[in-house]
Amino acid sequence: MNDMNEISPKAEISPKAKIGDNCKIFPFVYIEDDVVIGDNCIIFPFVSICDGSRIGKNNKIHQGSVIAALPQDFNFRGAKSYVEIGDNNVIRENVVINRGTNKDGVTKIGNHNFLLEGTHISHDTVVGDNCVFGYGTKIAGDCEIGNGVIFSSGAIQNANTRAGDLSLIQAGCTFSHDVPPYVIAGGSPMEYGGPNTTVMNYADIDPKVQKHIANAYRLLFHGKTSVFDVINQIKEQVPDGPEIRNIITFLENSKRGIMCK
Repeated sequence: MNDMNEISPKAEISPKAKIGDNCKIFPFVYIEDDVVIGDNCIIFPFVSICDGSRIGKNNKIHQGSVIAALPQDFNFRGAKSYVEIGDNNVIRENVVINRGTNKDGVTKIGNHNFLLEGTHISHDTVVGDNCVFGYGTKIAGDCEIGNGVIFSSGAIQNANTRAGDLSLIQAGCTFSHDVPPYVIAGGSPMEYGGPNTTVMNYADIDPKVQKHIANAYRLLFHGKTSVFDVINQIKEQVPDGPEIRNIITFLENSKRGIMCK
C-alpha cells in the first residue's frame, strides 16, 4: 500500500495484501493476505476480498460482494486456488465469485463486464469480455461464457455448459446445454429465438454476414438431422468467414450438447 491510496482506517486489510495506486477503500472492507488489487480500484463498504484474489485495474466492487469465496463444491479440499478479474469491471451489490476447486484452479472474469446485484459466478468458470449479468443471475461451476454475452434477470446456467459470443439468455431461463454464438435463447424448456440482431448490429457485424449466420442456424434448428451432419451442411452451404468458423468450432467442441437438439 502507498500514500496515494484513500483507505479508511475502519477497513480491515492484511499487511500482506498488495494494493495498487490510487485505490479507494471504504469502511468495513475485509481483505485477506493473498490478495493483489490493481490501480484505480474502488472497493465499497462491506466487501470481502479473500485469499486467491487477483484483481486488475479500474474495477468497482460494490457493497456486500465476496470475491474468491470458498468453492461450493463437495470436491473442495482446501487447495490453494484463485479468482482472476481483469480491468474495468463493475461488480454491483451482493455478487459472489468463488475461487477454483482444485490446486491452482482459477475462476476468470475478463474485462469490461457488468455484474448486476445478486450475480453468482461459481468455481472454475471462465467469463470473456463485455458481458452483462442481470439481477440474480446464477452461473454454476466449470462453465464457459464468451464475449459480449447478455444474461437477463434471473437466468441460471447449469454446470459444464457454454454460452457463445454475443448470445442473449432471456429472463428466468435455465439451461443445461450449450447456447451457440449470436443467438437469442429463452423459455422453459429453452427455445431458439432467432439471431441476436440488435447486438450483432452493435458489434458492427455486416448485414450480409448476419444473413449467413441466420442461414447456419436455420440448418441447425429447423433441420431434422444430427449436429454432426449440420456442421457439414454449414461448411458446404454457408459462405466462410470468422463468424461462421466460430459457430462451427463451437458446435464441434460441444460436450453437453446444443440447446434444442
